[in-house]
Amino acid sequence: MTAPLTAKAVLGLYRAVGRLATPLVERHLERRRERGREDRERMAERLGRDMAARPPGPLVWLHAASVGESLSALPLLERIRSDWPGVALLVTTGTVTSARLMAERLPEGVIHQYIPVDLIGAIERFMDHWQPALGLLVESEFWPNLLTAAKARGCELVLVNGRVSPASYRSWRRFAPGIRFLLAQFSEVFAQSPEDLAHFEGLGAPRARCLGNLKFAAPPDADPEQLAAFRADLKDRPLWLAASTHAGEEAIAGAAHQALRERHPGLLTLIVPRHPDRGAAIAQELRSLGLTVARRSLDEPIGPEVDIYLADTIGELGLWYRLAKIAFIGKSLTSTGGQNPLEAAKLGCAILFGPHSENFLRVCEEMEAAGALRRVTESESLTAEISELLQDAALCERMGRAAQDCAEAQAGVLEATLAALAPRFERIAAQPPSDVTAG
Repeated sequence: MTAPLTAKAVLGLYRAVGRLATPLVERHLERRRERGREDRERMAERLGRDMAARPPGPLVWLHAASVGESLSALPLLERIRSDWPGVALLVTTGTVTSARLMAERLPEGVIHQYIPVDLIGAIERFMDHWQPALGLLVESEFWPNLLTAAKARGCELVLVNGRVSPASYRSWRRFAPGIRFLLAQFSEVFAQSPEDLAHFEGLGAPRARCLGNLKFAAPPDADPEQLAAFRADLKDRPLWLAASTHAGEEAIAGAAHQALRERHPGLLTLIVPRHPDRGAAIAQELRSLGLTVARRSLDEPIGPEVDIYLADTIGELGLWYRLAKIAFIGKSLTSTGGQNPLEAAKLGCAILFGPHSENFLRVCEEMEAAGALRRVTESESLTAEISELLQDAALCERMGRAAQDCAEAQAGVLEATLAALAPRFERIAAQPPSDVTAG
C-alpha cells in the first residue's frame, strides 16, 4: 500500500504546480485587470515586484483580505500606531475596493501594498523585501506559500480575529493533516467566538484562545458634513435600511416598500448592496417593479418622489446606520450565513434578520434573547416588522438600546487583543534600527 503524502510533500507539489502554472496565473491577473478587478497602476505588486520603499528598522505586517476584514482591523492599527510609534506598519489587502478604502482611512505613515498571489517566487520576493518581524493575519487567511515562507524567514505569525465558519470547518476537516500543518505556522490564534475557538481546536491549532470579535471594537465612521446634509434633505421622512443585501433581497425590500408606502407616506427605503458593482442591475430590477430609484454612485438626489435610495458605494455603512434606526441585515433571507449585525448594533439600530445566521449565530441568538433583534422569513413578515417599528418609536428605541448594550458587553476585545500582542511589540520595538535594512 502506498504511504500517504506528508504535509511537506504536498507543499512541495503545490509549489511545483504553481511554478508551472505561473504563466496561466499572470494571464488570469491580466484578464482581471481588463475587467477592472485588479489595479492597473499596481499590478506588479501582485507578483511581488515594484513594491514601495521599505523603511529602516523593525516592521510589523498586517494582512486583511478584503473590505470587511480591513475595516475590523482599523481600530487595532490606530492603537498600534499610537502605542508603538517606532515600529513601521505595512498593511496588505487583495482587492481594489479594499485598497481604495485603506488609502482613505489608514493612519498616517502606514504603508499599503497588494498581497502577492500565492506563487512561491512572488511570495519570496515580497518577504525578502519587507522582512517583517511579526505578521498579523485577519480572520482566515491560510495560503500555504505565504505562511511557510514567512515563518521560514523568522516572521512570527499570529491569526487575529480568527474565524472558521461551520461550512469551512466541515470542508477543512476532510483535509485535516494539511490544515493542521498550516495552522502550526501560527504561534497563536485569537478566535473571535467560542464556536470559532472550538473549530480551531478541532482542526489542530496548537495554541488558540478566544478574545472576542474586533468588529465590536468601534462603530463604522461617517463624514459629519455628509451626515448633516442627508439629515437636512430627508427632514422627517420615515425610512428604513436594507444593509449588505445579496441577490434576491433587493426585490424583497422593494416589495416591502410597495406594501408600506400607503401606510407610511413619504417612506424612503435605503438599500446598500454587499457588492456595489451590482448597482445598475439592482436599479433596473427595482424600476421594473414600478419604483423610483436614485443611485448614490451617480450622485442622484433624493427627491420627494424617490422610493429607493440605492447606496451602491463602499465603506459608507456608518452613514446609513446613523440615518436609519431600523436595519435589515442581508445574506440572511435568500442566501445563507448572514452578514455582520454588530455595526448596526453599535450604532443603536433595531435589527431585523432572516432565518440564516450561521456566520454570526451566537451574536444573533444573544441579540434575539435581549430583545435587540427580530427574525423575518419573507417579504410579508419583513413588511409587518418594519411597519410596527415605524409606528412605535418607543419599541424601536428599546430595541436599539438593547442592541447597543449587547455590543458594549463585548467592547473589551480591542484592549484584550492589544494586551495579548503587547509583549511581541515591546520585543520588536526594542530592536535597534540598524538590525533590519530594506531588501
